[in-house]
Amino acid sequence: MEESSSPAVQLDVDWERFMAANDMEWVVKPVSWDEGAFLGNGLLGTMVYGEEHAAKRHVLRMVTGRTDVTASRTDKPGFPPRVPLGELDLELSGRIYHPTHMRISLWDAELQATLTTTSGVVKLRSLVHSLSPVLAVEIETSEGESGAQCAWYAYPDVDPVLKNADGVNLNQYIPATEAEYTEVEDGIRICTQRYSSADGCVTAWKDVQVSPNRRICWLSVARGHGEAAKTEAVKAVAEASAANFEEWVQAHRVWWHRYYRQSFVSLPDGRLESFYWIQMYKLASAARADSPLIDNQGPWLTSTPWPGVWFNMNVQMSYSPVYTANRLEIGESLIRSLDVNRDQLIQNVPEACRHDSAGLGRSCSFDLSADVEDEVGNLTWICHNVWRHYRYAMDDELLENVLFPLLKRSVNYYRHLLEEGEDGFLHLPPTISPEYGSFMRTTVPDCHYDLSLLRWGCETLLAICSRLAIRDPLIAIWEDIKTRLVPLPVDETGFMVGRDMPLAYGHRHFSHLLAIFPLHLLGGETEDERALIAASLQHWLTREGDLRGFSMTGAASIAATIGRGDEALRLLQALLLFIKPNTMYKEAGPVIETPLAGAESIHDMLLQSWGGKLRVFPAVPEAWPELAYHDLRAEGAFLVSAVRQDAATQWIRVKSLAGEPCRIKTGWSGRIRWNIMGVNGTKRSAGEAVIDDEITLEINAGEEAVLYASDEAPELCVRPVEGTGKVARYYGGHKPWRLYGFGSEHA
Repeated sequence: MEESSSPAVQLDVDWERFMAANDMEWVVKPVSWDEGAFLGNGLLGTMVYGEEHAAKRHVLRMVTGRTDVTASRTDKPGFPPRVPLGELDLELSGRIYHPTHMRISLWDAELQATLTTTSGVVKLRSLVHSLSPVLAVEIETSEGESGAQCAWYAYPDVDPVLKNADGVNLNQYIPATEAEYTEVEDGIRICTQRYSSADGCVTAWKDVQVSPNRRICWLSVARGHGEAAKTEAVKAVAEASAANFEEWVQAHRVWWHRYYRQSFVSLPDGRLESFYWIQMYKLASAARADSPLIDNQGPWLTSTPWPGVWFNMNVQMSYSPVYTANRLEIGESLIRSLDVNRDQLIQNVPEACRHDSAGLGRSCSFDLSADVEDEVGNLTWICHNVWRHYRYAMDDELLENVLFPLLKRSVNYYRHLLEEGEDGFLHLPPTISPEYGSFMRTTVPDCHYDLSLLRWGCETLLAICSRLAIRDPLIAIWEDIKTRLVPLPVDETGFMVGRDMPLAYGHRHFSHLLAIFPLHLLGGETEDERALIAASLQHWLTREGDLRGFSMTGAASIAATIGRGDEALRLLQALLLFIKPNTMYKEAGPVIETPLAGAESIHDMLLQSWGGKLRVFPAVPEAWPELAYHDLRAEGAFLVSAVRQDAATQWIRVKSLAGEPCRIKTGWSGRIRWNIMGVNGTKRSAGEAVIDDEITLEINAGEEAVLYASDEAPELCVRPVEGTGKVARYYGGHKPWRLYGFGSEHA
């Protein structure tokens, strides 16, 4: 039993058991990045898998990455890309054979494995510590495997059989590297890799035989190759190896247990439920409040043409689930990155505009150095993420000090581009709609992507001025842009890419539908809006052509916007066909945003809060008669809990953290009742009314309201829901038979 953040609601969850059914599991050794076991703490990470080449069947690889290690290019201009670091290999006496079993315990964020070899058995436990930049590997060996040990190989020294196992991407920059191995006192070894006079990394590790059949290896990586980097890596290993190991592991677990409890979601679809919780694990493995922002791969770099940060979709989608999942601290990494690189964002626009503007090109490194060319709206879209963070937290300091100045400069850059047409409307010159005609660098006047972002930007700046009582001299200009900006181009198929450019062929991006999602400039509140959204979605999906995994996530969220739960579910099921066995995603190379955005699509089926309304169970498919969630977060800084049974909402609980206006779309018509609980947990007031779906309640900060449609107050308890043939531990290694009830156990 776990404590609830609500005195009114009981959260009846055996977390360890619940999460165990969602663990990633391997019933044979994983042999590729696509099905590897991943661990991470927001900065340091490892992907664990083996290789089927006869010469390397005795090796379990722990391919190691640190997110912020980059190398300046010497071959051609370009941003400093991420570079591969190397791997810690568990080298066994025999070849890994059957029965071998591996499992990521999500609850403890640990890899646990039993490796059977031709010489004996090795039991393994590994984790990347949640509070220290240290990877730890503990092994216990049988007599035949007493010689098993961990060995670090810098990337240049990795055996070519292993290095090339996941393919070679000829677009990827691999710097010339000098690797030097040394040893310091107390058995700590060091590998220094130099990419240039400034770039490099230091790996420190220590391998200790703690008993006749038990060894522990600790490893850390620091950015740079000078004495400071060596000191940092050595200190991390020295402190970890000197600590009581079980206490050190327990501190790691405590962090993760607290993280998971921030919200709870249970679905009757076991495959999607597991997918969802693995994304929550992936989020905290890829980023923390004080980490670099989430790039295209997180800590798990491998062969890729995209070893950096992309802003025409990827970063925005990667952070999309943190808001409703009530995990805002992960989103702080994005806000900090934008704030500390504010001067660079100004330098990204042409010199003539730098006095009042800022922008962000398509791709860059963590310094956000990316000149703005024909793709104009990326900074404005990122500002929408910051706006969401604000709306879910209602932190006026964030609004005033970070979002307002950035968004103002972003909109100002558009002002430099606007032209008044003979029709009296304000128009935009040809710009790029991301991913449409990419190889041709197709541009289009009055591009939907930019018009929708500009309109949203002006509306939001005006809302900020109203909220903070700011008398900005540009208020009249933003009002004028709102009034005279040309309407979004539309034809009989729905929204167009831009003026005189219909969506004529397959388009993997939803850049031409941004007004629907995620900006919600229209939300289907009228029949005409619903028809326009439905037509636009239908036309997009029927073009097929270049639809990808992230196309499915955007389409699912758009379907959820107009309440089409069955369609959203089918799109998510289509998404799972693109997802790798370990829930990673790959096109020409791995990219992390698509599965994370899939978690946001699930949120959009359960709770939406744009436009000043809380929408509870807005897009539930017929196949989900039972649902439960607790402490999902909504705009206005509300925490929402709700339970659905027998295809009907049983009760809704809304806790206000900021005292904002509260309007709820309940899904009920008829007489409903509510209780409002005061800050001290006692009933402040009660009421009843006849409603048609929506109700407005006054809830002060710290108070919570419980609503229900039954005559008697229901039991306010959130429990995991069951489902027909609910598959357990589907992800990890490829196990399609579990979908059909073979080999699945709830343990």
